[in-house]
Amino acid sequence: MALLNIYICVQLFVGSTMLQYSYICEPCRQSFDPAELRIVNAVWWYYFSKLLEFSDTFFFILRKKDNQPSFLHVYHHSTMFSFWWIGVKWVPSGSTFLPAMFNSFTHVLMYTYYILATIGPHMNKHIWWKKYVTILQLIQFTVFMILGIIAISTGCEFPLWMRYTLIAYMLSFIVLFCNFYAHAYLKGRVIQRDEITCMEMSAIEKDD
Repeated sequence: MALLNIYICVQLFVGSTMLQYSYICEPCRQSFDPAELRIVNAVWWYYFSKLLEFSDTFFFILRKKDNQPSFLHVYHHSTMFSFWWIGVKWVPSGSTFLPAMFNSFTHVLMYTYYILATIGPHMNKHIWWKKYVTILQLIQFTVFMILGIIAISTGCEFPLWMRYTLIAYMLSFIVLFCNFYAHAYLKGRVIQRDEITCMEMSAIEKDD
């Protein structure tokens, strides 16, 4: 999956650079230009990667193990698969390239982390950056939501309903990922700080 996402990211970057795509607004065109077809092909592979992720989640749930995926995990993979089917069918180029390109880059980092984590505990010192992947995802969602608002306000020729859908969808991700970040990283700090405080209080009581 890491290699597939590298391929998608590179293809979208090369194709959009060759066509001098705008990161703010780029209409979807029907063209047989090789660079345009490169983008369409990469977007299709991106959709295929979401199908793989959705299938993995679906079969994981069917196994009915104790460590079932969270609501965020299920929501993320099921809706990404659904929305990108719409993207591939109706707007396979234009501004569609940007979310796919940046999300593929993020997934390269994410799958690299998973690969390193499965090697063994001795790799833990090399994967300290896990939480920064979540931060990068939050930045990504925020940027796309802002770009969607800008595109609407400037009258971008990209389908308007897609822009409104993008804004609402990114907002849902921001809320869910912020909640995940708070529980995964901030809550642990609070508990750890409370434990340290309790230990200090116990030491003071013993001294007394």
